[in-house]
Amino acid sequence: MPREFKRSDRVADALQRSLANFIRTEIRDPRVGMVNVNSVSVNRDMANAKVYVTVVGAETDEEAEASVAILNKASGYLRNLIAKDLMLRMTPKLQFFYDFTAVHGQQLSSLIDQAVAEDNAHHSDDSGKEE
Repeated sequence: MPREFKRSDRVADALQRSLANFIRTEIRDPRVGMVNVNSVSVNRDMANAKVYVTVVGAETDEEAEASVAILNKASGYLRNLIAKDLMLRMTPKLQFFYDFTAVHGQQLSSLIDQAVAEDNAHHSDDSGKEE
């Protein structure tokens, strides 16, 4: 019977939980702000992990990229904490990336809401002219 989940997927889930906790509790730099760890992908050889994050409350992409740069500088410290927490044979090197999908999703949602509102206004104008 084949396995349902690969080891790299299980390690990625454990890394995501640990990183979310350690970023919240151990990173004291106020420039980082509130960070959501959206996903983690680990290579098959468990050497590297890509961590995709969003920064809550960042008004510009530059602020979010600055937070990601700080996290990349603290990646060695976070890796050390994770090694103690998860007791893996080899702890992956962490590389943080800003995840634009949430921002783009909000922009698309607002565009759809705007289009629906304009369509409703257009239909209400048409029904008023016929009467």
